[in-house]
Amino acid sequence: MYDPATRRHTVGLLKTGRSLHSVSKATGISRSAIRAWCERIDPLPRFNQAAPCTGPADPAAYAYLLGLYLGDGCISRHPRGGHYLRIACADAWPGLIEECRTAILAVRPTDKVYVLQRQGCVAVTSYGRHWTCLFPQHGPGKKHERHITLEGWQREIVDAHPWAFVRGLIHSDGCRTTNRTTRLVGGVRKRYEYPRYFFTNKSDDIAGLLTATLDRLGVEWKRANACNVSIARKDSVALMDAHIGPKH
Repeated sequence: MYDPATRRHTVGLLKTGRSLHSVSKATGISRSAIRAWCERIDPLPRFNQAAPCTGPADPAAYAYLLGLYLGDGCISRHPRGGHYLRIACADAWPGLIEECRTAILAVRPTDKVYVLQRQGCVAVTSYGRHWTCLFPQHGPGKKHERHITLEGWQREIVDAHPWAFVRGLIHSDGCRTTNRTTRLVGGVRKRYEYPRYFFTNKSDDIAGLLTATLDRLGVEWKRANACNVSIARKDSVALMDAHIGPKH
């Protein structure tokens, strides 16, 4: 992207009578670019600079994909430009693999998605030139070793589609389990079972994004330990079941 001063100076050289070829050779700017500047000196307006390059086509699908990315996703550079988005999904959950694939296509309909088999899992993969814009949390090192926050435009999407975001986080780093315990009742030890949801992630920031969203949704939670968030209250589990459910 050339700045306006460079554009005006280059077009000004043409107005002195110099040829397009000589100006291009002297400035190192392509002739096609100079021709375009002769028709329009100012750059075309771009998508909101605080938002991704082209924006997600489907915000609800993006909220879900954002949750998957924060849990099990990574972005890597292609040697010839652009980036790969990869979401790791366990072989045990074919429904999750398909939902991940569908979400990527909904967010970027023009990009292709393919599944690469790994030992015990698959990498749902898509190549494109906007993944680092769509996921500005990308950076060097592991996510739990660096600060993770959402951009303003991402917060707006999560606020509009909170259950989709929570669903993505649970589908990546969470599960629905049956907790088994015993209790003394009248001197007799009885066995009890109840369902609960777990979310496990080493990043305090990512866990905080989940719990803040759960608070807005009225879901009660507690920290089981440094890496685990537990949702066990009956009403809260029922809410989670209505919107999340077990992985499949």
